[in-house]
This record gives sequence, structure tokens and C-alpha cells, in this order.
Amino acid sequence: MKLSDGLLDSSKKAMVVEDCCNVIEAQLASKSGISGMALKTAFAALKGVKPGYVPYVVEMILPQCFEALDPIWSEGVDKGDPVGYLIASRDRTADALLSVTDEKAKNVNRPIVRGTYEKLRGSAKQHVEDAVPDLAKVIDKYTQA
Repeated sequence: MKLSDGLLDSSKKAMVVEDCCNVIEAQLASKSGISGMALKTAFAALKGVKPGYVPYVVEMILPQCFEALDPIWSEGVDKGDPVGYLIASRDRTADALLSVTDEKAKNVNRPIVRGTYEKLRGSAKQHVEDAVPDLAKVIDKYTQA
């Protein structure tokens, strides 16, 4: 079974989206300094695009994200610890997730969204790597349920 099969069924999808948005919020809250302020400002701009924009985007990209993560997660299942493996492979995990967002960003029609993404893309990998442990726990929570 693929990650998207189990995580995006109708009984779990809204909860998965909410938990992923909570991971994003927690990561933003943990950032400090100038780069943290820039991230928080950019995220506020994205939230201002329209109400519910961030959960909408998360829901839209989750199938592709889970598809991109599926090989790494499956390797972890084979090794007996998919959460630990995803965390240990955070570099690869971040690259997989960013390949999805990079592709989506190319096709965004909203200049503020595309511009914000392009400005922050250079530092995105580290931020995504930082979020991998929490994301792995979310995935584990719903693959176990």
C-alpha cells in the first residue's frame, strides 16, 4: 500500500492536512532571528492570499508529497523503523518534498506566491529537514490508525 492510499482516504484526509499545517506552524514558531522573521512575514503574506489558502495548498500537494516520500518510507518499513529511517534520511526526504513544491511553484499564477517561494527557496531545504521528524510522526500516526 502506498502512503497516499492510507493517508488520504476520506476518513483521515482532513486530519492529516490539519496535522501537517500544525507542523508548519510549529516550525515557523521555532524560527528566530532575521531569517525567522523573513519566514514568518512570508507565511503571513501567503495566509493573506485568501482565507484557508495554506490548508488548501497543503491538501493539494499532499498526494504528490506522499508519492515522493513513498520509496523512502518503504525502505524504512523494510528496515523495521520507517519513522527513524525517514528522519535519518532527512536530506533525501527534504529533496523529495522540495521537488514537489518546486514543480508546483513553476505553475503558480499568483505573483505574490511565486515570488515569495523564489525568495525563500535558497534556505528551504534546511527548514524542511528541520520539520522531517514531526512530519514522520504525523505519517506514522495515520499509517498506524
